[in-house]
Amino acid sequence: MEPYIKCAECGPPPFFLCLQCFTRGFEYKKHQSDHTYEIMTSDFPVLDPSWTAQEEMALLEAVMDCGFGNWQDVANQMCTKTKEECEKHYMKHFINNPLFASTLLNLKQAEEAKTADTAIPFQYDPPRPTFDSLLSRDMAGYMPARADFIEEFDNYAEWDLRDIDFVEDDSDILHALKMAVVDIYHSRLKERQRRKKIIRDHGLINLRKFQLMERRYPKEVQDLYETMRRFARIVGPVEHDKFIESHALEFELRREIKRLQEYRTAGITNFCSARTYDHLKKTREEERLKRTMLSEVLQYIQDSSACQQWLRRQADIDSGLSPSVPMASNSGRRSAPPLNLTGLPGTEKLNEKEKELCQMVRLVPGAYLEYKSALLNECNKQGGLRLAQARALIKIDVNKTRKIYDFLIREGYITKA
Repeated sequence: MEPYIKCAECGPPPFFLCLQCFTRGFEYKKHQSDHTYEIMTSDFPVLDPSWTAQEEMALLEAVMDCGFGNWQDVANQMCTKTKEECEKHYMKHFINNPLFASTLLNLKQAEEAKTADTAIPFQYDPPRPTFDSLLSRDMAGYMPARADFIEEFDNYAEWDLRDIDFVEDDSDILHALKMAVVDIYHSRLKERQRRKKIIRDHGLINLRKFQLMERRYPKEVQDLYETMRRFARIVGPVEHDKFIESHALEFELRREIKRLQEYRTAGITNFCSARTYDHLKKTREEERLKRTMLSEVLQYIQDSSACQQWLRRQADIDSGLSPSVPMASNSGRRSAPPLNLTGLPGTEKLNEKEKELCQMVRLVPGAYLEYKSALLNECNKQGGLRLAQARALIKIDVNKTRKIYDFLIREGYITKA
């Protein structure tokens, strides 16, 4: 019965195994359990996505047994299709299709094209944003319909040719110099096309989608992705993606092996005990966090109300009661302590007001300087900036974005549109 197993090393004649014998590792004569094998099944479409190969053979056998036109008996013998479905499928694919052989060829080519190795990030046309929009600038002015950029690489390469004119009375040296300029221009065009091909093959046109593809990996794999990016244009998009995927798989296997080694060290021999161990480990971590709650109080020592709330909760926990609900402050939320900027890179580039802003919104100086530069550039391009545009540029908490936006307007760095 399908599916069954065919040994790829034994034969002729071919050696077949049922799934039950295969799972038990059955060996017979020359056949060994470690031989390579094939899974034999007809559960795949051939001519119609809703018809499997097994149903196609059953239909042909039923027509041979019951006769052409006797669709009710054909459907009864098949048991999986109705009378109308059998008639429609047979007439469409076996009677009214004179190019049956070419149809199979086209299906094979279409399947091969579907499963061909291609670069993962860029299989379809990129989006088509409006001119001079934020997404258009992210795509460097790429125009999908023309497969060109508004500003090409080495955009002024043609300027060197604008005054060249080949005339008959040119001397040999002058003619050679003009030909050299043309050759240089051709090499610059080749470099332009090479860069376009790299951008297109690696999916760098839609930068946001490319970044999302990177973020789906763990932190360690993302670091490798960043390091190997400079070699991607050499190995090609397919090989580069295969390398990253294999490294991500290796990382997952190493993490799983480390987890199993932890179980073995703890004396665990089955997965049922492992689940209990994980549950108890999580409980111990929660208890440890509760016992160290006093350290959190020290972070809020400057806020007397917050300190009293945390001490009250600690007293309730120590007495065996459920922790009381923290009292609401005047703002309705617990105020976080100011960020300590001591030793953080970029602090020396801030003035006193900017330092105070970073402390209150708990933003590191490097990130603040980057956000400030992005907002200033956008304001200079647009002649003004709205809060919605600032939020589109800065992908952080909306309240922090509003505080940064209001601060830059208040200090005169940017103007409101």
